[in-house]
Amino acid sequence: MAKVKTTFFCNNCGAESPRWLGKCPQCGQWNTLVEEVVHDSNKKSTSAAYRPVDSTATKPLALDDIQTTGVARLATGYGEIDRVLGGGIVPGSLVLLGGDPGIGKSTLLLQVSGHIAEKSGVVLYASGEESQTQLKLRAERLHITGKRLQVMADTRLDGVLAEAVRNKPVLLIVDSIQTMYTEDIESAPGSVGQVRECTARLLRFAKETGVPVVIIGHVTKEGNIAGPRMLEHMVDVVLYFEGERSYQFRILRAIKNRFGSTSETGLFAMEEEGLGELLNPSATLLAERTEEESGSAIMAYLEGVRPILVEVQSLVVTTAFGMPRRTSIGYDLNRLIVLLAVLEKRCRLTLGNKDVYVNVIGGLKVNEPACDLAMAVAIVSNLKNRAVPADMVILGEVGLTGAVRSIPRIEQRIQEAAKLGFRRFIVPAGNKQQLKKLNGDVTVHGVSTVEEALQAVFG
Repeated sequence: MAKVKTTFFCNNCGAESPRWLGKCPQCGQWNTLVEEVVHDSNKKSTSAAYRPVDSTATKPLALDDIQTTGVARLATGYGEIDRVLGGGIVPGSLVLLGGDPGIGKSTLLLQVSGHIAEKSGVVLYASGEESQTQLKLRAERLHITGKRLQVMADTRLDGVLAEAVRNKPVLLIVDSIQTMYTEDIESAPGSVGQVRECTARLLRFAKETGVPVVIIGHVTKEGNIAGPRMLEHMVDVVLYFEGERSYQFRILRAIKNRFGSTSETGLFAMEEEGLGELLNPSATLLAERTEEESGSAIMAYLEGVRPILVEVQSLVVTTAFGMPRRTSIGYDLNRLIVLLAVLEKRCRLTLGNKDVYVNVIGGLKVNEPACDLAMAVAIVSNLKNRAVPADMVILGEVGLTGAVRSIPRIEQRIQEAAKLGFRRFIVPAGNKQQLKKLNGDVTVHGVSTVEEALQAVFG
């Protein structure tokens, strides 16, 4: 019996090593090398399910001779998804969708499958995690019916591809890539070798047949897609579905997109009948806002290139211990600590004996520096027990010197807020000089320092 040849692959970057090492020599990560069985690439595959076409059939073409006029994107039926993808799903593309467990990845793709099957043609949904009965129960809850949506519960990728060749669907969905395996690789499903080989076969299938493929990928505790890092390099589009499971809001974000921009995002809300689009997220986030309360301020932050109005709240109380607490939900804790230091040094406020708690309403996470000034005003509002005017929006980045610096896309932010009835704006002085003619009922006040901003808000 011939000796089985094995080698070691890095789970993080896919680097190969002839022996096990504690630290990957390529990416420097510890304990990421796993053992895989190596097969002879010249050996004829034992699988008869799906075979790639002969490579000699593909000949080089001049760039001007390639026709693209007949290529039409596949509409998903959801404007938010089409925006993120750049107008729809490109034929022959391979899309990877990642996200935390229970965030709604399978629900989102099942809803997309139902719409495409109703409008465009046969869709094959292959699941390695749920049975056909479970998929039927999920579809009934989402009110999805139709004979052109075909579901199969199989973890053998060769069988899935054979069924796809037989049925010629307009879309193939694989849920998930970590559960699929091919018999040509002896390692377990989810291993580096299996994930790499299964993704390569799906990519080959998509390019040769023109059928777009969407695969779901599990994520690690660090938030990265499980499996080799090269998985994200192999696919055409990488999408992340984010959000807090305790909140209803979800964000679809493009990390990589060969056919469109990566600055667009899609917003959804988890409801009883599935995921619904948030066409006006600002109005939804501010629907239950109460007026004339201290410790609350409104800001407009960019989700991609899309301005969204959210409410930030703060609570400042005298501490009972020697070390004051700083707690942040939805806002970077390090930025909060720096902001409090700036308020103490530049505005002469006493916060060293206060516990400070800040929160971004709706479960959103804002990491944009343009939110600094609104957060500072909310903290001072609760500290002084002075309410921020209800029709005021505060924008600006705060530096360590206490200066308020300019932010991008100021006009789009003001226009979005004006649609919801906000009339007074505190913006950086540099941005006010860039503004063109605005509506007559909108008042914009430019400030250069945090002290000026506090004076403009509270008088």
